Amino acid sequence: MTSITLAGVTKKFGNQPVLAGIDLSIADGEFCVFLGPSGCGKSTLLRMIAGIETITAGELQIGGQTMNDVPPAERRVAMVFQNYALYPHMSVFENMAFGLRQAKTPKAEIDQRVREAARILQIEPLLERLPRQLSGGQRQRVAIGRAIVRKPDVFLFDEPLSNLDAALRVHMRTEIANLHRDFSQASVIYVTHDQTEAMALADKIVLLRAGADILTKGSIAQIGAPLELYHRPKNLFVAGFLGSPTMNFLPATVEAAKTDGVTVRLESGEALSVAVDGAGLAKGARVTLGIRPEHLEMAAEAVAGQTITHTVEAVENFGEYSYLYLQSPMPAPFIAKVSGDAVGMAGRAVAFQPLAHSCHLFDEAGEALPHLASA
Repeated sequence: MTSITLAGVTKKFGNQPVLAGIDLSIADGEFCVFLGPSGCGKSTLLRMIAGIETITAGELQIGGQTMNDVPPAERRVAMVFQNYALYPHMSVFENMAFGLRQAKTPKAEIDQRVREAARILQIEPLLERLPRQLSGGQRQRVAIGRAIVRKPDVFLFDEPLSNLDAALRVHMRTEIANLHRDFSQASVIYVTHDQTEAMALADKIVLLRAGADILTKGSIAQIGAPLELYHRPKNLFVAGFLGSPTMNFLPATVEAAKTDGVTVRLESGEALSVAVDGAGLAKGARVTLGIRPEHLEMAAEAVAGQTITHTVEAVENFGEYSYLYLQSPMPAPFIAKVSGDAVGMAGRAVAFQPLAHSCHLFDEAGEALPHLASA
């Protein structure tokens, strides 16, 4: 059993809470990513599961057993650190074998486990080298190999790719995904601030918030599958954190609100219909309209109630697609993602048709209104 459960987990440093109200279940064999901005407590939460950071309040269970007071060595977890944490004077083989030797594992079994892990990670020719003779990607494989040989119930990764260049990060990301398939019985918890890594790897994302809001709202902003968080964010924080470029936000006022849709009026005076449940919204209420750049389609002409018109201030062409930067009352950029042949558009006023079922509406408290069942 490799399931992990946290109930009411809180962490304080002195009187300062850094994590609050953590209620979370991670299933056997699940790949769970802790995602969030710097300072939200991602690594602290991981370290509490590993046992190298104490829990202020709440309960942690692994495989149905309470682990709050169990020493790290007895939790059957293995951690891969951001800085590799390899012993510089030991060979690759010795680094991978170190934990097994400390556990007094028979020599023949150590040799078998290390060489099997080296085969899986394709580092067999490197076993006699020292860490200083390896590239960053090779060192990371050794660090992962040191975790694999322990045959843990849970793998813990603390931003393992952050020290690698962009191309190598993509390659190692694929390798970690393949390793998870090979060791599907073990659960994985992976910490990152990179939403691309989270979207690519996770079965489940736990998006954490930082700041004073954790005292009233808790540390967890939303839990769910990657596409669930992307397409159905629960609040403005989640909507603005996921996506690159981020979701566009426009202030608006409610014109009409029904259970089968809401009509809003933008500050530009244009009206739009949004496919959300408006129960409880009053006419005149202040709301925020959210539209992802890829959900703005260029229209042949302006149509009242269906399109919005903006002047293109700048264009970024990337071949397959282009980003149009549009005039907006908001300080943040307002961006439309269009086909890659969009040239000569700077300075033009263009009508865009937001896809009604892909638009989001957030109330004054920043909470998302539920999309209609057909959305």
